[in-house]
Amino acid sequence: MPPTLLEIDQLTTTLSTDTGDIRPVSDVSLAIASGETLAVVGESGSGKSMLAFSIMQLLPRAAHIESGRILWKGQNLRELGAEPLRKLRGKQIALVFQEAGSALNPVRTIGSQLAEPLRTHLGLDRKQARERAVELLAEVQIPDPSRRVSDYPHQLSGGMKQRVLIAMAISCDPELVIADEPTTALDATLQAHILELLAKLKEKRQLSLLLITHDLSLVKANTDRIAVMYAGRLVEEGPTGSILDAPEHPYTRGLWQSLPKARAGAPGKVKLHAMSGNVPHLADLPPGCAFAPRCPDRFEPCEQEVPSLEASPETATKRNACYLNDAVLSSMTSRT
Repeated sequence: MPPTLLEIDQLTTTLSTDTGDIRPVSDVSLAIASGETLAVVGESGSGKSMLAFSIMQLLPRAAHIESGRILWKGQNLRELGAEPLRKLRGKQIALVFQEAGSALNPVRTIGSQLAEPLRTHLGLDRKQARERAVELLAEVQIPDPSRRVSDYPHQLSGGMKQRVLIAMAISCDPELVIADEPTTALDATLQAHILELLAKLKEKRQLSLLLITHDLSLVKANTDRIAVMYAGRLVEEGPTGSILDAPEHPYTRGLWQSLPKARAGAPGKVKLHAMSGNVPHLADLPPGCAFAPRCPDRFEPCEQEVPSLEASPETATKRNACYLNDAVLSSMTSRT
């Protein structure tokens, strides 16, 4: 088995709002092995991006990690000081931000922004950093990189800006790249190209990849495992093929059945199944399972207690937090 690079252990992040404290990340436990691609999937408001910012220790001022551990090669990142964390970000763990237009500085050239981590983490001088920036732009398949390195962000298309962010993320040879919704605002063709690029870079550079997305259809061919989040909690996790072929949590099934590609190749017309309702506001979660008000399979225990994440009876490689799982129901019974 490949060694574990990142382990998230019972992580809870709290955010202070005008209506009180909320927990966009609640008791989340995950692990990413060396060379693995893990997708964290869920609708907007599920807590995916806040999980990424918690890992990177880049939380907004109103947020803080309430409890849990973030272990990088066995070292708890919560115990590191500001300077060791700064050296680790970009050099060992890198983040591809969601909004390329907002993440890039509009008054600085692409080359100068690419050069910054190279000079900070690798000690390159100005000339060396510029030469390396050109090489990185070529690696992420930007045409005419020696000219584009002098461009400003407004001179690039949305897809090219996203490639620049990816180039910045890989610039210092990190072991783990976290890509937060890297295909947001791109059309279907560009989405496929960006994911294909990430997959190629992963293999070439032997990276581990944490891919955050709201679209299950994007992860089928590009990931090893999937973790599904809902209202700040993990509700299902396991190997990609197993999750998509036989999703066990009603929320995962709803996400998958709502996609045209989920039933591709089926004879005749295919009816899509839309989930009713919306993700609840984290300040007003229902009792018990947060998905219960939208769930077609809910029954008595669902509104009594938050279900724990337990191994599936069918296979130990999958976990889900649903009372349809006998292990979850047994866990509740034992506590009461």
